[in-house]
Amino acid sequence: MKVRVVCYEGYRAEETPRAFLLGERRVEVVRVLDRWRGEDHEYVKLVGSDGVRYILRYDRSRDEWEIRMMESPPSTG
Repeated sequence: MKVRVVCYEGYRAEETPRAFLLGERRVEVVRVLDRWRGEDHEYVKLVGSDGVRYILRYDRSRDEWEIRMMESPPSTG
């Protein structure tokens, strides 16, 4: 699923997602859990303000972000 991502560029010009849009709903990035590079992509695992864990993938050649995984928080009770 393609997604619009709001990023912050650090001093090393690496893009770090700060928020993204799921349709009309804005999800803030609460915490970045991990990030890694693939051959043609950048991956960021994060926790959103909705409590969901996401893996976002950035395609460097197309300059596009997409959601690769959504994992609901564990239920309490």
